[in-house]
Amino acid sequence: MDLFVTDEGEGTPVVLLHGLTATHRYVVMGSKALERSGHRVIAYDARGHGQSEPAPDSEAYRYEDLRDDLVRVMDERGIDRAVLAGASMGAHTILRLALEQPDRAAALVIITPAYDPDELGAEESLARWDKLADGLRNGGVEGFVEAYGDPGVPEAWRETVFRVIRQRLAAHEHPDAVADAMQALARSRPFERIADLGAIDVPTVVVADRDEADPGHPLAIGKAYADAIPGADLRVEEEGTSPLAWQGSQLSKIIAEVAERTG
Repeated sequence: MDLFVTDEGEGTPVVLLHGLTATHRYVVMGSKALERSGHRVIAYDARGHGQSEPAPDSEAYRYEDLRDDLVRVMDERGIDRAVLAGASMGAHTILRLALEQPDRAAALVIITPAYDPDELGAEESLARWDKLADGLRNGGVEGFVEAYGDPGVPEAWRETVFRVIRQRLAAHEHPDAVADAMQALARSRPFERIADLGAIDVPTVVVADRDEADPGHPLAIGKAYADAIPGADLRVEEEGTSPLAWQGSQLSKIIAEVAERTG
């Protein structure tokens, strides 16, 4: 299974992991600030996403599978330890690795986490993910958009939300694999309890968005992660401004700051 990987720049290694339905471009949104500031930046399309090949079977998109891909990407490039920055699905993946193989993580940037251990397996949530997956399989991008329905954001954000959804989904060579990933991840645990995050012992920043613009990644979850991880910083945009997770240059600065703290 070939993964599409980019490897640019020199210096402290930083690995970027994107969210579900996204590609490698949707972490720092194309910003090259990290490379310019002395970092080696590795970014890749998760299995079944973007230009990466699908998994060997429809259920092989669990967090243990994504963890193994991250380890493989690092090993193949001779990277023993790196600053790991991930958004949503990517955030949960790097936490899985940091908890199980702490020597591989020099620092963490957890961007818009959404996983709530108490909500996993809820009937309503599973039904929604299954509906979205079916919409993508049967109707393509517009089928997904129709299944998505009202994004639950103010009018000022609606056009941006739908534009990004369409852009992200149009970038995949294997949309059926993305649909498989939706259903598999909705049933997979990156870790058992938020309290488990107390075992993390590296510099960590949690980047959370306010619910007004990004209700799919609750601010309360970001706060809970930051509270659970010893010494973690919580970064949130000012009220009424664009979410931090949408600002690649700002995210790059945060990642660079955390990398500096690793020494």
